[in-house]
Amino acid sequence: MSVAMVTGASRGLGRALAGELAARGWDLVVTARGARALAETASELARAPGVRVTAVAGDVSSAEHRAALVAAARALGGLDLLVNNAGVLGAEPLVPLAAQPLEGLREAFEVNVVGPLGLVQEALPLLRAAEAGSGAGTGAGAGSGAGAVLNISSDAAVVAYGTWGAYGATKAAGDLLSAVLAVEEPALRVWWADPGSMRTGMMAAAEPGEDLAGLPAPEEVAPALLRLVTEGLPSGRYTAQELGAAGAGEPAAEPGVGGGR
Repeated sequence: MSVAMVTGASRGLGRALAGELAARGWDLVVTARGARALAETASELARAPGVRVTAVAGDVSSAEHRAALVAAARALGGLDLLVNNAGVLGAEPLVPLAAQPLEGLREAFEVNVVGPLGLVQEALPLLRAAEAGSGAGTGAGAGSGAGAVLNISSDAAVVAYGTWGAYGATKAAGDLLSAVLAVEEPALRVWWADPGSMRTGMMAAAEPGEDLAGLPAPEEVAPALLRLVTEGLPSGRYTAQELGAAGAGEPAAEPGVGGGR
């Protein structure tokens, strides 16, 4: 049985990705800041036949929490897929750089950049073991048999949108770290993927005045992103649109945002 870890799993894209993985028979370690919402999500995920779900509430910017997550994966038998989805905006609603609170920027870098890298560092022994064949490729829907990292990005990482500067800077940093990780760990699969704009609470918090009715729900996007896993696609940057997300249509006029707290 393959094991995946999903951060920011209590809502939005993280919850949708965890649900898709559970439906494919993956055991899961899920985490988010809110313990109650996470427990509800874990209970729902555990309804999938034969699936084991471990929920560990906490903040990915905490080294102790990251260690607890990897210990939970180890208890399930290893780790084949790490999904770094948790993220914060840095300001809610978003503001121009001239008004960007520096504390919010620091928090965004801690959660969106430092936390994911720290989790990769903590999890690398298990991911390398999966690549070597100790656990990968045995679960339903497993792809290449290599340990894998999926980092959720945004088109704000590559396009200069007004008010998205702080969040976009963290995602640009995450993209570069992902690309370097793919070079340094060639035996692993490393994907950084832009889900596109979605109808999520985080998107509503970013731009409260925007009408999100025409955007796809995370549940429509998650299956496309999981093509990376099920087909074992090469390391690299992808978008949900090119992966065939339902409802993706033409590129959105505003940035895509992943799951959240």
